[in-house]
Amino acid sequence: MKAGRQRTTKHAYLEKLTRDIKMKSVKVGKDLEGSTPPSVFIGRWSYPKVYAGPMMANQLGDTYIMDAPESWLNQNKTQNDILSYRMNLVRGKQLIDIKDLNNPYVEKLQDISLASKSTDAEANFVKRPRGAQLSQESMPHGPSGILEKFDIDAVRWDKQLEKSYYDTDLRARDAVMALHNKKVPFSAVQKAFSVGAFGIGKNRKLVPTRWSITACDSALADKLLKEVRYNPIIDTYRVYENEALNNYYAIILTPTEWQYEWTEGFYKVENNEEFVFSDYETNEDKKEYSTVGGCYYTSKMVVLDALNKMKLQSGLIVLREAYTGYVPMGVFNVRENMREAMEKPYKEFEDLKTALAYVGKNFKIPLSRYIKTGTLLNEMLHTKQTTLDSYFKKDPKFQN
Repeated sequence: MKAGRQRTTKHAYLEKLTRDIKMKSVKVGKDLEGSTPPSVFIGRWSYPKVYAGPMMANQLGDTYIMDAPESWLNQNKTQNDILSYRMNLVRGKQLIDIKDLNNPYVEKLQDISLASKSTDAEANFVKRPRGAQLSQESMPHGPSGILEKFDIDAVRWDKQLEKSYYDTDLRARDAVMALHNKKVPFSAVQKAFSVGAFGIGKNRKLVPTRWSITACDSALADKLLKEVRYNPIIDTYRVYENEALNNYYAIILTPTEWQYEWTEGFYKVENNEEFVFSDYETNEDKKEYSTVGGCYYTSKMVVLDALNKMKLQSGLIVLREAYTGYVPMGVFNVRENMREAMEKPYKEFEDLKTALAYVGKNFKIPLSRYIKTGTLLNEMLHTKQTTLDSYFKKDPKFQN
């Protein structure tokens, strides 16, 4: 069987990939004095009790850049730069019930998450922190350990986050949308969401970091889609592109009502594998969790945000390819690459075939694999009364 053609799931593939990649992280002792960017991490194992805690750098001062994904691409940070930031963050943790928000330790985590800048802190661990973590959904980090004692300096909260914290009658999803409209960075909103800083007072709780990322992306996408559905539909095919961090993204806006397909390929990332995974939705709301994970929701959110600003509606086809050297670093990679793409000038095409021919030359995996793995592209091509077989025969660009 040809490499990459065997059946697997994206989750299984990335789980093996992250397990095989060995990262070198910072070495620290049982006592640590440093600054948190601000940054917190909340695990999901043992839920509804969770391991929650700060992430600290082994240095004092301004460490904001270490947990500021919105800044990395526009500052031309490389994958090595980002991994260096993340592997130098030490995760402290304690086991906490998700409803125990009055716990003084949790209050410190809320202080950190709502802070307007880096916060100096002191941590004492039961044992010297060890290891490192790579994840499909959340950003990697360095060694971790159980905290025996944790203290922080006085903190000044971000004013917008503070207003949402004290509004205990405002639903969490409405707080997320309001802060997005105020241009508060997504990463800051997500961290505050994860420590139970938003929502109706009695409903507030800690939310695992991985879940909070998708929850914020979904809340924004759902709100934006309600607006976008009332906008006029574009009349041509538009292609937006970006390439960074060993990924290429092609975003195709189609002259249709809202429908969305995400298809991604992994080309010889680790060995000689060639995997392609896909998921989609029609104009009806998607009910089940996506088989491709959190990237599905963050991609949807970014494009709907752009369409809302343009006061337009379209369908959406996203084709993404990861190459040799790619390291999973969380869905921020998708979010920020997509944002970069949507802010660039687009190319315009009269038909789907021409748009696909244009983007196809940039892929290493044959475009036919992407089309066959997906669903909406197949349907859109068939509505033009063209079978896939004849389509490929007529155009050599799509041949294996």
